[in-house]
Amino acid sequence: MPELPEVETVRAGLAPHLEGRIIARAEARRPDLRWPLPPDLVQVMTGARVTGLRRRSKYILIDLQDRGSVLLHLGMSGRMVIEGAAMGDFHRDPAILPRHDHVVFQTDLGTTIIFNDARRFGMVDLIPPGVETHPLLAHLGPEPLSADFTPEVLAQAFEARKSPVKTALLDQKNVAGLGNIYVSEALYRAGIDPRRAAGRISRTRIAALVGHIRDVLDEAIAAGGSSLRDHRQATGELGYFQHSFRVYDREGAPCPTPGCTGHIHRIVQSGRSSYYCPVCQR
Repeated sequence: MPELPEVETVRAGLAPHLEGRIIARAEARRPDLRWPLPPDLVQVMTGARVTGLRRRSKYILIDLQDRGSVLLHLGMSGRMVIEGAAMGDFHRDPAILPRHDHVVFQTDLGTTIIFNDARRFGMVDLIPPGVETHPLLAHLGPEPLSADFTPEVLAQAFEARKSPVKTALLDQKNVAGLGNIYVSEALYRAGIDPRRAAGRISRTRIAALVGHIRDVLDEAIAAGGSSLRDHRQATGELGYFQHSFRVYDREGAPCPTPGCTGHIHRIVQSGRSSYYCPVCQR
């Protein structure tokens, strides 16, 4: 499942080809993905001017002038593909099969944008004009790269919580967009054991954790995200932050902290793998 850096990378890749452009043609090639597509999706998109692209948590929002917004989630295997771009000639990876092209639209410059999703766990919906939010976005916590994400806010979310800090950080009501990879990496940098109860972490360590979360996300976005299975940038390029993992997916490897004699352990928390150094992280 793509996390915040991967979704932000896709958004940034689409923006030059969509912002300010008119959607000249739109096509829905099936009635549903994870959920049914809006029956008026093609009608709303066709002829609309794109005023902006935003990201909220792991969702992309395409804002349409006077027509609300299109809400996208990539799911497990969803990809946004650019073809025939006026701002650069992109070519489809042969592994991205056309039979999985489910929503296709073309701009007035002739650029074609394709939502391709082999497993169909992604989703596309509409937010009508004048509606402030969508049910999927209504209960999300602060964006971790925004000014709203402060040590005080995270400390309040952790207060008296007995659940592990890893679980608390993955709770989208506490912080929006964090996932398994980057929580593992941030906790390692902060020296916090993923099993530690969230409510038993000092304010000083929480402040440091907030900084490490931001650093990990910024570095991952700069690297184009992490390409482990399905993630590709909108241009078709791979992300490469996976080459910078310090603990994630490194079970049994020596801890990268200089002078540490520990090795990376893997445990399962809430059905997900957690990677950490039992010597460095307490």
